[in-house]
Amino acid sequence: MKKEWIFPAQVDSTNVIRLAEEFQLPDALAAILVERGYDSLHKARLFLKPRLSMLRPPEEIRHINLAVDRILEALKKQEKIILYGDYDVDGITSLAFLCRSLRVLGAKVNYFIPQRAVHGYGLSKEGLASCFEEFQPDLIIAVDCGTNSVQEAEWIARQGADLIVVDHHEIQDKARLPPILVNPKMALIENTIFFEHTQNSRALLVETMNRDHDVEGFQTSHLLSLPSHNSDVASTHDYHYLCSVGLVFKLIHALLKRFDKPPLDLRHYLDLVALGTVADIVPLIEENRIFVFHGLKALEHSQWAGIRELMKVAQVNHPVTTYDIGYKLGPRLNAAGRLASALEALELLLTDDPSKAVHLAHHLDLKNRERQAIESAVREEAEELVAANFSTTPSKSIVLGQPHWHPGVIGIVASRISKRWYRPTLIIGFDENGFGRGSGRSIDGFSLVSGLEKCAHLLESFGGHAMAAGFSLQKENLDMLCKTFEETADAFLTQDKLTPTLRFQAQVNIEDLSPAWLLAQDRLGPFGVGNVEPLFIARSLYPLCEPRVLKKKHLRLEFLGHKNMPLTAIFFDGALEQLPKTPWDIAFRLERNIYQGRINLQLQIVAIRGGEPSPVSSSRSV
Repeated sequence: MKKEWIFPAQVDSTNVIRLAEEFQLPDALAAILVERGYDSLHKARLFLKPRLSMLRPPEEIRHINLAVDRILEALKKQEKIILYGDYDVDGITSLAFLCRSLRVLGAKVNYFIPQRAVHGYGLSKEGLASCFEEFQPDLIIAVDCGTNSVQEAEWIARQGADLIVVDHHEIQDKARLPPILVNPKMALIENTIFFEHTQNSRALLVETMNRDHDVEGFQTSHLLSLPSHNSDVASTHDYHYLCSVGLVFKLIHALLKRFDKPPLDLRHYLDLVALGTVADIVPLIEENRIFVFHGLKALEHSQWAGIRELMKVAQVNHPVTTYDIGYKLGPRLNAAGRLASALEALELLLTDDPSKAVHLAHHLDLKNRERQAIESAVREEAEELVAANFSTTPSKSIVLGQPHWHPGVIGIVASRISKRWYRPTLIIGFDENGFGRGSGRSIDGFSLVSGLEKCAHLLESFGGHAMAAGFSLQKENLDMLCKTFEETADAFLTQDKLTPTLRFQAQVNIEDLSPAWLLAQDRLGPFGVGNVEPLFIARSLYPLCEPRVLKKKHLRLEFLGHKNMPLTAIFFDGALEQLPKTPWDIAFRLERNIYQGRINLQLQIVAIRGGEPSPVSSSRSV
């Protein structure tokens, strides 16, 4: 699909030069900092070196103290606590974090994860029935689900148990919510609730924010000493970007502040927080960036046997990046829940037995390969249906459903289809009784939750985010869903919004690119939503030799690079495209290629177009 190339905007060159000199950055990277709003030395310093001491007081999140009070009561009475979580990586890491930390605090705690094909999604009646039959809990803590499960909350109360919901999904009905809901989508705490010792708290917070603390110098006791509330700073803070494992960190932080001598160190759980945060594709901004920045380092020295073995199986090398989580660790943790039960993945994160960790890690790897095969078959069939449909009646949305499509892979297939065709996409798998479970992925400018709300009368249930959602329906409603969803997409999406874009962060000369350049780029990470990995453009290039075809669809190219040495470039699926005549303008990302223990600089080409014969200079080198 043809893409629009959008070139980087001009920024204040004075700020660029100042940041480049102060932080020893190439001009192109300094310009990216300025363009993203880090245009002063102070802002850039905090961005380049995020500190755990910058984390805000957990009590700013509404109801978190109510949740702490109820957990403390359960600890005191030795009540039976059951953790009920979702089967994705965010849910699994949240459960592992909660289970490990509550057991250290002396809780009688166990866990329950619904099975996708048996219990459906979230805090379902079927899942709760199985949970109560097995455990008879006094307190349920539902994680990464439950925000809109009001009827289920009432059912739990009738069984004589209490419910705490820790979740980040969108709220459908603000008038009907579970009694204790820790969800950043709710309004922040009123200024007066926790307004205590303001002047001392303010002084402590300002002092803390101005110190340069590395993770090595950070102490849990220091984090616990942060003020409960600061009216000047905290009252307008928004935590909408947190996923569930980030909220669990906040909850345990608030819980530990009630202990004179906290018996656990929050830093040891940052690898779990990073896993869930990156895998859930939430924005890597503010506190999420702090969590992931330090969590990636924690992954390299994880104290959890299961994580260490999973990294070996997935061949994750140091330094660990968000790519490693998104494409190596996350899919393997997700695989169990997609095909059967996610309990294996949770057990991997909970075990301290090295031999058990080895067995579980290898089994999850096998499950992931099985998932890949199933996904490939469903995707191929879906692609054929889309191609046939688009050739006759181009539409602004894609809705497909088949009785034999596995519900565990429909979310991945929806993501692939949406990216290739750049349309909001719903993929549904129906069982033998005609009951369908669907998953959706969207594009910029169209909220899936809003779109599904227009189709609510056709659905059994739905929920999720603007860019990703899940739902269920009866097969007889599929045709009407296609029609209604298309009408909704047509009303919201103009034709220009259906053209994918390539937004460049900087223009560079590839002769300037060196290992030092790559290390400088690393300082702008971790990369993800909200802090995207830089996309560069290099103009008027000639390849040194004919492209080499790899695996019948990829291209390996070489250009003249730093110090007149060949610079390798990989163009995935490039052999399937018609390359223009040289010279070329290339859109690429800069990456490290690790082969046989050697680290080399490499370009990952995203797109190629014809360029002008005369080259254009770009930036200074490091």
